[in-house]
Amino acid sequence: MNKTRIAVAGAGYIGQAHIGAAVGSSTCALSAIVDPSPAAKAIAEQANVPLYATLDELFEKDKPDGVVLATPNQLHVAHAMQALEAQVPMLLEKPIAATVAEAEVLVRAGEGAGVPILIGHHRAHSPIMAKARQVVDSGVLGRLVAVTGTAMFVKPDHYFVDAPWRREIGAGPILLNMIHEVHNLRMLCGDIVAVQAFKSHATRAFPVEDTVAINLRFESGALGTFMLSDAAASARSWEQTSQENKAYPTYEDEDCYLVAGTNGSLAIPTMRLKTYPRDEDRSWWKPFEAGVVGMVRDDPIKHQMEHFGAVARGAVAPLVSARDGLKNLRITEAIITAATSGTVVELPRD
Repeated sequence: MNKTRIAVAGAGYIGQAHIGAAVGSSTCALSAIVDPSPAAKAIAEQANVPLYATLDELFEKDKPDGVVLATPNQLHVAHAMQALEAQVPMLLEKPIAATVAEAEVLVRAGEGAGVPILIGHHRAHSPIMAKARQVVDSGVLGRLVAVTGTAMFVKPDHYFVDAPWRREIGAGPILLNMIHEVHNLRMLCGDIVAVQAFKSHATRAFPVEDTVAINLRFESGALGTFMLSDAAASARSWEQTSQENKAYPTYEDEDCYLVAGTNGSLAIPTMRLKTYPRDEDRSWWKPFEAGVVGMVRDDPIKHQMEHFGAVARGAVAPLVSARDGLKNLRITEAIITAATSGTVVELPRD
């Protein structure tokens, strides 16, 4: 099989991760890099591929089978529209757009053009998440009742000194971090239909929040809580527990999600499973059967690239569609609204 030719637009941190995944792929090949910055020249030379300054130049001179759009958030929609016009399937990094209104326009345009759009919520391709979802879907936990989640970690002082915009409204952990968690929670527990939230900036006193407490209601009737902070010295975040991103120290005894049903619970990512024996009365006075679900740990960016190659070839539909990206952004914006207004925010049901 000829390898699927993938171009990557944006040679920043996440773009370089996609470049590495394409170079190391067994089914895809890196065909070009698109980035006007001087630093991109060395990256393209090292990868031994052409460098183009714009998407228009790429599509005119060296049209690929698919393109990864790892460009700044505010350019996502404009660049996606260019790919739609060129009829090139795309892997569009999250968030799908800077605003819900822009995302709605893109979703309609993508469906009208018939061009596949895979949104880059890379944790959807995590083998850990795939196994966790398999356990939940198997029914071994019973009917879902509740989920608790945490993303608590410390961003260092220089993170805000290096880029002062991160202190201001428009940044903060809700917009920058929570959208990852939203998709994980949707994969595990189904669609979110309402949110409540409290936010605080008491630790750093920046205009933007540093800590958020969130309540969630799922379409199934299950309820959830989530604690989010980029100022809390804790190891209970996906990066520090999943062992998927080697840039972070990890702690094998920590979890960041607990999914509980009427018959048992699953802690993620340690995959510790506690269930009551079948056909027995359930009670907190009776012991659980306890064990650990077997699974593998692997780089989800790598799996995402293999999946995108299949999407570009027309072999499969996107695992994370543009409509999924829109839902994730709606929920994230709803959390901001709820935290600001102090009200319950209901989400539209498709």
